[in-house]
Amino acid sequence: MSLFTNHPGDFTMLFITSRMPTVNTEPELNSNFVFDLGNNSSSRGFFCCNRVKKGVAEEIGSKKFLAAIKASKYRQVLIYIHGFSNLPENVFADAEELQALCNKEKNGELLVVPIVWPCDNDLGLVKDYWDDQKSADQSAFAFARMFQKFMEWRSSSDENPDEDPCLKRINILAHSMGNRVLRQTLSLWHKYDQPGGLPLLFRNTFLVAADILNESLHKGKPGELISHASRNVVVYFASDDLALRASKVSNLKNAEASRRLGHSGPEDMEQTPKNVYAIDCDDVNTVYDPPKGHSYFRSGRKKGEPGVVFEHIFQTVLTGRVFPNDESRKSSILELPRSRSKS
Repeated sequence: MSLFTNHPGDFTMLFITSRMPTVNTEPELNSNFVFDLGNNSSSRGFFCCNRVKKGVAEEIGSKKFLAAIKASKYRQVLIYIHGFSNLPENVFADAEELQALCNKEKNGELLVVPIVWPCDNDLGLVKDYWDDQKSADQSAFAFARMFQKFMEWRSSSDENPDEDPCLKRINILAHSMGNRVLRQTLSLWHKYDQPGGLPLLFRNTFLVAADILNESLHKGKPGELISHASRNVVVYFASDDLALRASKVSNLKNAEASRRLGHSGPEDMEQTPKNVYAIDCDDVNTVYDPPKGHSYFRSGRKKGEPGVVFEHIFQTVLTGRVFPNDESRKSSILELPRSRSKS
């Protein structure tokens, strides 16, 4: 079976995870990779896998994984980092929807590769939230190793000789608490492997409904590294995102009284690097994801039909420009087609 397909009924998908399997066969590859859903501790390393179909996955190793992406017909890659309280099958369903939307917009352009980090399997959102914050931070160690492994592979004369380099462009979409995973990953990667500064690895980084402080991208703050590693950083936010309202209340426990980045966008655009852009999604978020208004970046009113947020993401991937008609512009408001409002 091919690793890459455009048939929506085929579940085959490449993914990376820090979630532990029920049986760990390290250093051998695990031909029957089954997630241990009762264990939300992150592995010390990462697993590169192929999802053959629903409920069936195999570990293929980083070299085969990267070689498969390089050999694929897709021009670009979109790494998808999910939010909190998502078990693997939830993540795969969302990634499948994203892949189908990408294929519908332009076949062969964008390959979606989900990163699965270990959310909790307990009942109760508040308990899940705190457990998932810890798992997000722990997973950053594994994913920092993942990025360093990729850099070593890319610079290898055996894997990528001068006459056959890897030309895939890499983009990242982090949703909700996935932004915490991304921020912590880049911080640890910088600390342990890239102390001289992070490479410009990502063409576009999309931060959707980000569950981190709204000062996180300011110069001198930990999230500034996201802009160092990216050509463009695009923040999508909505003031009536109910999931982030609950997040703000929960974080008062840690004396974090500030609004979340996914609620208001950056606190002060003047303090953010020049490659950070802010997109107000307040007119569309609860229409696409009622009533929470939190997962509004895939389909629009009808599943399988792209929403305006997805269309903006995809056009940015295609052009490499957030506002191609006005490159000095730093912010915008996304509206429903034909100027329809939520009412």
